[in-house]
Amino acid sequence: MAKTAQDVLRQIKDGGIELIDIKFADLRGKWQHLTVHADLIDEESFRAGVAFDGSSIRGWKSSHESDMAMVPDPGTAWIDPFYRHKTLGLIASIQESRSGRPYGRCPRALAQRALAHLRSTGLADTAFFGPVPDFFLIDDVRHNSSEGGSFSSVDSIEAPWNSGRLEDYQDIRSEMLLTLGQLGVPIETHHPEVAAAGQQELSIKCAELINAADNVLTYKYVVRNVARKYGKTATFMPRPVFTDNGSGMHVHQSLWKGGEPLFFGEGTYANLSQTARWYIGGLLKHAPSFLAFTNPSTNSYERLVPGFEAPVNLVYSQGNRSAAVRIPLTGSNPKAKRLEFRCGDSLANPYLAFSALLLAGLDGIRNQIDPGRGTDVDLVELPAEELAKISTVPGSLHGALEALAADKDYLLAGGVFSEDFISNWIDLKYGEVQELRQRPHPHEFSLYYDV
Repeated sequence: MAKTAQDVLRQIKDGGIELIDIKFADLRGKWQHLTVHADLIDEESFRAGVAFDGSSIRGWKSSHESDMAMVPDPGTAWIDPFYRHKTLGLIASIQESRSGRPYGRCPRALAQRALAHLRSTGLADTAFFGPVPDFFLIDDVRHNSSEGGSFSSVDSIEAPWNSGRLEDYQDIRSEMLLTLGQLGVPIETHHPEVAAAGQQELSIKCAELINAADNVLTYKYVVRNVARKYGKTATFMPRPVFTDNGSGMHVHQSLWKGGEPLFFGEGTYANLSQTARWYIGGLLKHAPSFLAFTNPSTNSYERLVPGFEAPVNLVYSQGNRSAAVRIPLTGSNPKAKRLEFRCGDSLANPYLAFSALLLAGLDGIRNQIDPGRGTDVDLVELPAEELAKISTVPGSLHGALEALAADKDYLLAGGVFSEDFISNWIDLKYGEVQELRQRPHPHEFSLYYDV
């Protein structure tokens, strides 16, 4: 049963809890937080929020209009396992202090608008998302970027160059998974991922859109803190190691209405309903633009390289993992039918990424966008002339930002995203592109220094 404000206040009193840590996601999807004494939290705090200075958050407010409020969600309360002093954690959305309206650039508030828009369409009332974030556990990391030089170096006991060492990360993954379960995240499995240099995966169950996004940030918080306990760091960079597989965040999705699943259609290709096919059509059509949210870093596109097994091809398939959309094998149970978008990665802000995916899919349903036939050939071994007929994702963050600028109307539906939000996002991300463009890469010295 979801907690109410009264439940949380009772938990604080009965548990003798003195400190409340209120967390919210910035534009990058990184938690910012403010810790307050329990005396400052009352029932009104869950309606009007707790005041803070929004000008300190990159891409938000200027100093002359910086008063904002964090509105805690009582359903997100858990005792933080990483603080010495007993502390209750709460996840918040942001609202304007003076008007009481949700802040237009708050990612969680945006996801709440996406859910409201879904219900207003009448097409569905529930959207389930099942994210699968990969990450690397690193034993030693060193990096620097300055006027006179730059370098990066990572080491992991599981890397091929450390094959003589017998340690592994089983116990670390187990502690991460069980800690997530203790915090209310629905857990499934854990295992080492394909990349040899310490890549890991913890599997969590599907949840409704906002809960799923909350779970991703909780996942990253737990992974990083447990790694630190063992003297390691965790990175969600898609490509921290050259020549090895990159880390993605595959996202399983399904729509429901009135308690009934909408994506199952018996006897069709991969048992997909027409609704599911149109949803896929929307994903494939708009992927070049929404990759600016699902793959929001320059490093993201070092993973999405054609010619390997990376999911760069804008097709769907019931088995091909190089396709942008895969239909998992779920048997004859209609409630298990879902699709998996495979291009995204763990640097995505989940509130923005899931909302963009939902809006693209809804646009596909609304406009009955035909995704074509499923593709079951080996895309990696496909002859060049055949592969050239298949559209692919943008090759860079700059390309995705250009696509977003040209194709954004579907994101404006229902006022979920706004022109202000999108233009601000493009400006922030284009700044990152420019930072990389102006810096010589260390490998360029190997290629060009003595030419």
